[in-house]
Amino acid sequence: MRIRIITLFPEMFDGPFAASIVSRAVTDGLVEITTHQLRDYTKDRHGTVDDTPYGGGAGMVMKPGPLGEAVLDLKGSAADSGEPEPGVILLSPQGRRLDQAVTNELASSESLILVCGRYEGVDERFIEAHVDEEISIGDYVISGGEPAAIVIVDALTRLIPGALGSDDSAPSDSFASGLEGRLQGPVYTRPSEWDGRTVPEILLSGDHARLERWRREQSEARTRERRPDLVETPDGDNEGAMNA
Repeated sequence: MRIRIITLFPEMFDGPFAASIVSRAVTDGLVEITTHQLRDYTKDRHGTVDDTPYGGGAGMVMKPGPLGEAVLDLKGSAADSGEPEPGVILLSPQGRRLDQAVTNELASSESLILVCGRYEGVDERFIEAHVDEEISIGDYVISGGEPAAIVIVDALTRLIPGALGSDDSAPSDSFASGLEGRLQGPVYTRPSEWDGRTVPEILLSGDHARLERWRREQSEARTRERRPDLVETPDGDNEGAMNA
């Protein structure tokens, strides 16, 4: 997978991508991640990427010109490399909310361009001309699309075969397909007793059939308790969509 990120702050990605699963996946050649400074696509000596909104109002709006130039340049690079045309994702509070189903869908792409919004938003003409989809990581306010891009890259990288220590790890995570969209149940490790609290006996029993039933029951109970919106209603529909 190849992920290109258009941003005003490339340095924000140095730390998160230099450690743990994403770093190992990059080193092993499973994913290639590059950041691209939006100001490099401006045409004035000040590197202007924003301007006041037409019609008045607070804040600044990201100009369509530099963003469009950046997307066209990166699509050209992808074509020169023999890649399929990248999908263009704008990180936006107005987008489809990210959940595991959306992540699985994006993971099927070989090439993506992530556009990090800033300020009061992005000129609508750029969105109409170049953006395939807008995605939000939740109903709260952050300063820009960079943290959202980091979340998406991490979530996608986990799904790449070989990126995790075990190929069984990703399906057993909360919201993953192996749990049918439920939360993961409680987990324990050594020692078997700590601070007067013991590990449930069934985890030490070696009875794999009972253990599998117990894990499913715990997963279902935790989901009902903590995320009732994920529990199916009697008519089979989810009560609500999970939001990361």
